Amino acid sequence: MGLTNEKATMRRMESREGVVPSRLRALPSWLVNQTSVPATSLVSAALASVEARRYHYKVLAALDEYGPASQATLSRRCGIDRSDMVATINELTESSFVERAPDQADRRRNVITLTRDGRGHLRKLDRLVGRAQDELLAPLSPEERTQLVELLTRIVDHHTP
Repeated sequence: MGLTNEKATMRRMESREGVVPSRLRALPSWLVNQTSVPATSLVSAALASVEARRYHYKVLAALDEYGPASQATLSRRCGIDRSDMVATINELTESSFVERAPDQADRRRNVITLTRDGRGHLRKLDRLVGRAQDELLAPLSPEERTQLVELLTRIVDHHTP
């Protein structure tokens, strides 16, 4: 006879030194942190398979959803430090996924625009990230996945200024 779900979960939470203390296993913050480790690894590996990074995906998604933007606006929307944004835009420009041009209203700023190649690349990244999500959430039913996203969204929205 197979392990029950509870016993299977306990077995996975065993470490070399023994079972993770129940006090920790009962903390949502601990569980979210433990979930973030494989989530980050799965998405990073999927993106790396096509020589992309998480920052690339964030910037391309923001440009696709909101349209052309200054580097400073993209930095705020994506939560990417300005110095990292410059390097990210340079990489995406070299790959012809975005174009950088002076802002007609303020020549001191650059406006970043998603190219046709960038849209195609974003679709490819969407598929890869989607597969990573499927792998991460494999133990959940479609309904549970929807519920998890809704609950996590509420928490994130509550704590976002």
